[in-house]
Amino acid sequence: MAKNIAAWSKRMKDLRVANNLSQTDVAKVLHCSQVAYGMYELGKRRISVENLVKLAKYYHASMDYLAGLCDQA
Repeated sequence: MAKNIAAWSKRMKDLRVANNLSQTDVAKVLHCSQVAYGMYELGKRRISVENLVKLAKYYHASMDYLAGLCDQA
C-alpha cells in the first residue's frame, strides 16, 4: 500500500508542476486548504477517492495513472 501512496502523491505533484499551478490553486479545486493539499502531496494524509476523481477530471488523466498503475496519463 505504501508504494501506491507514494505513486499518487508524486503524480499529484508532477501534474501540478507540469501545469504551472500552485498548491493553493489545486486546493481550491478540491475545496481544501493549501496545508491539507500539501499533506496529500507529501503522502502524509490520505486523499479521498472523490478528490482523486476530481483531480483526474481536472487534469484529464486516468485514475490508473494517478494510482501509479500505468505510466500514461
